[in-house]
Amino acid sequence: MNAVSTVVPALNLLDTPWLPVRMLDGQVMEVGLLELFERASQIEGLAETSPPNLVALYRLLLAITHRALTRSLGTWTDRDRARWYREGLPAEALIDYLHHWRERFWVFHPEHPFMQVAALAEDKETRDKLKPWTKIALGRAAGDSPVVFDHNVDTDPTQISANEAIRNLLGYLQFVPGGLIKVLRTSDNGGPLANCAAVLPVGTNLCQTIALALHPPAKTDADTPTWERTPPTIAALCEPATLAAGYVDCYTRQTRAVLVRFDADTPLLVRCVCLAAGMALRDDANAPDPMTPLRLSSTGPIPLRLSEGRALWRDLATLMPNPTNDSVPAGVLGWAANLLEAAGIFDADVPVMVAGVAQDPRKAAKSVRWRNERYRLPASALLDIEVAQEIRSRLREANDLYEVVERIAADMLAKAMPDPLSKDTRSRARALLDSGPFATAYFSNAERNLPSLLQSVARSELDAAHAQWSAALLRASQAAWDAARSMLGQSASALRAEASCYGKYQSAIKDVRMAAASAQNSASTTAPQEASA
Repeated sequence: MNAVSTVVPALNLLDTPWLPVRMLDGQVMEVGLLELFERASQIEGLAETSPPNLVALYRLLLAITHRALTRSLGTWTDRDRARWYREGLPAEALIDYLHHWRERFWVFHPEHPFMQVAALAEDKETRDKLKPWTKIALGRAAGDSPVVFDHNVDTDPTQISANEAIRNLLGYLQFVPGGLIKVLRTSDNGGPLANCAAVLPVGTNLCQTIALALHPPAKTDADTPTWERTPPTIAALCEPATLAAGYVDCYTRQTRAVLVRFDADTPLLVRCVCLAAGMALRDDANAPDPMTPLRLSSTGPIPLRLSEGRALWRDLATLMPNPTNDSVPAGVLGWAANLLEAAGIFDADVPVMVAGVAQDPRKAAKSVRWRNERYRLPASALLDIEVAQEIRSRLREANDLYEVVERIAADMLAKAMPDPLSKDTRSRARALLDSGPFATAYFSNAERNLPSLLQSVARSELDAAHAQWSAALLRASQAAWDAARSMLGQSASALRAEASCYGKYQSAIKDVRMAAASAQNSASTTAPQEASA
């Protein structure tokens, strides 16, 4: 590896195009921070393709906006946010703030490299321990986490632009799993969104998205972003984990100490980084991350997580107000609801992005998948507890029916195997069902009717919503049953197994069949009346 050149200030993120955005006309381009805030009303949203990087970039923009408004206004109300939602953000305050802190936004700087730790270049324990840049890219091959179609190896990494390196760094700091680090400390805590699904309400342009997700004025002067603070020293990196001072601190916490390096013969291209333990973030049950919904269990709150084979819309109820107190919606959705109420918006749809990284349950420090999905929630689902409760009931109905049909299907598969009463046989049958198309057939069919369900409930058409949803669940359960039958084969034992379980299956779907028939009868009665009219 080539010797690292002497660092001089280079690549200021205020001016350098590095943020991928999609304009309202569909054009995708890269802009610097100044241009982004100057043209925020013309930008549909960020166009970053990596889910962890995308969430981290939005959190960066929210932190900048919050600090700029704090500096210029001191405080603001939901009515102010509603006005910014309609008319655009106060660009002058944002631009003035960025100019004030310009010297802290250099990617390469001898003392204040953006979101990095310059001290790593001088400390004897860290200066020569160079790691491939893929270590800070959660979706790239590094160590024992190979990715299909990624041919990087730790001993000979490719080069990337500094722009891409910074985007990866931001995603890494927010989503990095906890575990061994072995530099300055043996292990370190994870980022604030490690193994979590993050939620963000999305507007029709970037101004609206920021206004919807912007948190209230800070209650303490200590809640400042990394770039406003004294650069961390090696001694500070060795200190125990601390609680976040507030949401801005959480959005910009240097959960790992990183220093991006470039080779002398390839300026502004990155091949390696210095990497060490960071400013560890301690969990605070009383102040959960504002973008993470929680489930409440006997052992305490559990963040919404991505699970292999589980459709994310099944957990949509965790995004809505909950009178039964078994889940807590993400705080950012509460702020969005306050804005909608202040703006008098009660009948619009609110797109909600859910994105995150899942970790291997057998090895917590290893990321295995990520996801980025969007759902259009009626505004009333965020504002009206009764609407939210009705949607929650319908989603619970889908999950309950699936579990019943799944048990019957697993029993059917077990009966087709030798020694069907054995515990091992039943375990093999369940594993066979889980690895096959059964769950996908059920939930993909049900999901097709989800938008219609949300709209019907929002319009208070509850009987129609229940009947149409029941019809969708009937089709979904039939598709899943057919998928399970296809796994049986045509042997005599398979036919006997199906015959012995078919009656149980029919009994399980009796209620949804009756509700679906009601919907069909209603539709057939209405059709002649419409024709005569």
